[in-house]
Amino acid sequence: MKRTLLVFAMLLAVVPTTARAHFKLLEPTSWLIEDDRGDPQKSGPCGGQNDNFGKPSYVIGKVVGGSKLHIKVQETIYHPGHYRVSLAVNSPLELPVDPEATVIQTPQGPRSVSGKINPAPLPPVLADGLFYHQTRASAPFETDVTLPNISCPKCTLQIVQFMDQHAFNNPGGYTYHHCADLQITADPAKPRDMGWPALRQ
Repeated sequence: MKRTLLVFAMLLAVVPTTARAHFKLLEPTSWLIEDDRGDPQKSGPCGGQNDNFGKPSYVIGKVVGGSKLHIKVQETIYHPGHYRVSLAVNSPLELPVDPEATVIQTPQGPRSVSGKINPAPLPPVLADGLFYHQTRASAPFETDVTLPNISCPKCTLQIVQFMDQHAFNNPGGYTYHHCADLQITADPAKPRDMGWPALRQ
């Protein structure tokens, strides 16, 4: 019996494993109902996955344009990488493609090395390279991002996690996705931000 267990343990040691990073969107409220790990989150641009499209939360957060929005995420399964925040005014189709990956080929298939970060992001990206980390963090990641001073009844805020040193996922590639619906009302005391798409009526 002991010999059988030893052989089984040796076989497990040589079987390649794939780390599965996960994160949960704590603030603002996700547009999907998430489980304890933050699933479903693999599919772009806003979560879901092949076998679970997700159930909507129907929450629309009300915020003021030109103000700070608090972002809070909890990495439920560790993986190195970074986060990016973007905003679509009319449709999730306005959201950017997932971060461009530098990859290497391995016997198990392609694997990410790093993801491209824009240090001076332009619309629709609000912030890039957030929470870059190469070690496990138990506390949530938190920051404030400034919203454009615009009005829209249902904007889509997207938070994505790019995973370094990760095998290719189907779907989602090297990126996990969450979104939140926001109703933004422009602050009349501030100038309008003209660099964003016009609101389609």
